[in-house]
Amino acid sequence: MVRRIDVTGADGVRLAAWEYADPPKGGGDAQGGDEPEPAPGVLLLHGLMGRASHWASTARWLTERHRAIALDQRGHGRSDKPAEGPYTREAYAADAEAAIEQLGLAPVVLIGHAMGALTAWQVATRRPDLVRALIICDMRASALGAASQREWDEWFRAWPVPFATLADVRKWFGEDDPTMEQPSASRGEFYAEVMAERADGWRPVFSRRQMLKSREAWVHDAHWEDLALVECPTLVVRGVDGKLGRAEAQEMVRVLPRGKYAEVPDAGHLIHYDQPEGWREAIEPFLDGVRAQEG
Repeated sequence: MVRRIDVTGADGVRLAAWEYADPPKGGGDAQGGDEPEPAPGVLLLHGLMGRASHWASTARWLTERHRAIALDQRGHGRSDKPAEGPYTREAYAADAEAAIEQLGLAPVVLIGHAMGALTAWQVATRRPDLVRALIICDMRASALGAASQREWDEWFRAWPVPFATLADVRKWFGEDDPTMEQPSASRGEFYAEVMAERADGWRPVFSRRQMLKSREAWVHDAHWEDLALVECPTLVVRGVDGKLGRAEAQEMVRVLPRGKYAEVPDAGHLIHYDQPEGWREAIEPFLDGVRAQEG
């Protein structure tokens, strides 16, 4: 079962949060009429252009032992997409903090992919009282620079929208996209999930202009200082063929006060989509360790 819960983010933006399954009972059977301890909360934050449903397979196994909620961030999925934003780092972090508090998840485990991972570690820096642990999925701490932003602008302009069918979406993003190094069926599925049918065909559910604005808020800066201030246990996970290189990932672990490292073979940037079983094997022991330490 999946249910939608509306959350009010920064500046009154309406955010759609999605809870997977009934909240588990948590720490065992109640005795003597006592209520069981609530299950630990997990908030899942997608990356740029993503949506909460990209976390569905992860959220479903998490519900065995956690209360798992995925958030459509501003400008994405079914959350509000204010024309002029703001799409700043402060706005994204404030939205996540509001979601944690309004959903009663604190202290929460934050799991973020790409841009969502940056939001997660900035929340952990700003509000350590809200966060018990953190998982960073394939996100760099180094600045990507102005050239990267120009490349993305050109890439967005190259999209052959509208797409006539979802099969065309899958084919272009999974096979024909000239920026790809090799075909990827999971990449095609990933982008098919962020398309909606319009009168003239299939178009993204987000504004590409707003995505560039969101990206502009973080690609020009490095984020090592924020990383060094994260106090909670943190796992840095990279796909062997992803965007986060091994050397940078290991340096991130070194900078983190309580950092750990994992990598997933045969996975690219979309680790949890490319290799869901390998992703689970990488993060589940860390989550079990967090629970054991606090039990």
